[in-house]
Amino acid sequence: MEIKGFQKVTLIDYPGKIACTLFLSGCNFACGFCHNPELVVPLLQDAKSYSQNEVIEYLKNRKNLLDAVCISGGEPMISLDKDFLKSIKELGYLIKIDTNGTFPERLKDLIDKNLVDFIAMDIKAKKENYESVANSKIDLKKIEESMKIISSEMKNYEFRTTIIEGVHDIEEMKEIAEWLNNITGIKPKKFCLQGFKNKGKLISDEFKSKKETEEKYLLELKDAIKDYFEEVEIRV
Repeated sequence: MEIKGFQKVTLIDYPGKIACTLFLSGCNFACGFCHNPELVVPLLQDAKSYSQNEVIEYLKNRKNLLDAVCISGGEPMISLDKDFLKSIKELGYLIKIDTNGTFPERLKDLIDKNLVDFIAMDIKAKKENYESVANSKIDLKKIEESMKIISSEMKNYEFRTTIIEGVHDIEEMKEIAEWLNNITGIKPKKFCLQGFKNKGKLISDEFKSKKETEEKYLLELKDAIKDYFEEVEIRV
């Protein structure tokens, strides 16, 4: 497990909590709009690796200041160390994991062991467009299994899509919403529409000319899918 980024305070990554965020290296997707093929977050000031011990020591010293730890990537489920999660839980922190949903068995194991309190799962596109948007070979059965596990076994969760005009339109988002409803058998708790940011280094040159997604467009999409979820949130 390689920790390639460490945002020591965040007020937005864990809803309603003061948290820090770790960024793990490595991903099994190659989405062209991802900011860095090495998965180093551009907003951070350095690109060094952090040890698990460094993180644990930091958390020990912030027990009265932070509520939670968010683990993102990349795709953290590729390399996430369960003993590391246990150490975080032993300090009394909540844990949130961001995932692309391709490792349902690992997600289920973390849930069963009470090692995760919040899961955010990215939905890249409707089924027919999934592989082209993720630029990877996708087993959609695993994506769907993760949808089921998260919606049925997690109290706190969200599904979310990074919205790019020209890639995600109203019909696309309606199909995603219907897909989630059909697979989970319920009206999922929360869906987030995240605006694409054209900043920093992107994996594919194709997206360098794309404009950033405006709030007006996100609001149009929200209105189109609001009846499919208990809550739809936009993030600009």
